[in-house]
Amino acid sequence: MQFSKSTGHALHAVIHLARAERGQHVGIKELAALLGVSESYLSKIMSKLRQDGIVRAMTGASGGYELAKSANLITFLDVIQVVEGRQKMYECFNLDSQQHQLFFESEEQASQHTGHHEGNGCLVKKVMDGAEQQMVHYLQQHTIQGVLDSAAATSTK
Repeated sequence: MQFSKSTGHALHAVIHLARAERGQHVGIKELAALLGVSESYLSKIMSKLRQDGIVRAMTGASGGYELAKSANLITFLDVIQVVEGRQKMYECFNLDSQQHQLFFESEEQASQHTGHHEGNGCLVKKVMDGAEQQMVHYLQQHTIQGVLDSAAATSTK
């Protein structure tokens, strides 16, 4: 599994905006130069972030981008979902295949694990969903401000 380069650029762009002083807007030229990407490519990413309410675009001579909310309220998951989407990472396939039925949980097994009678759950999907839930939880726990705090702590040592 690998996140797209756009996700990495979005996270770095948001971190750069968080580092800017309050009221200081960072222009697309400056941001693109910092990230080493083209302005048009970065503009597409920033547009998605703006539409989702993570950044705000300011027009005029001193225009540019700024965070739309506090860096301690923006999680890694927020930014990743803007770029990657909010769909599940894994979907079960070949549901009609006789072979695939071997990997399904019966109603009896489901009730033993959960106390509910929701059988016919794909066992592979259960494992994948569990992994995704752990990753989502981890990414929700890490904010943009947390990265800045870690960077500050590292630079003072």
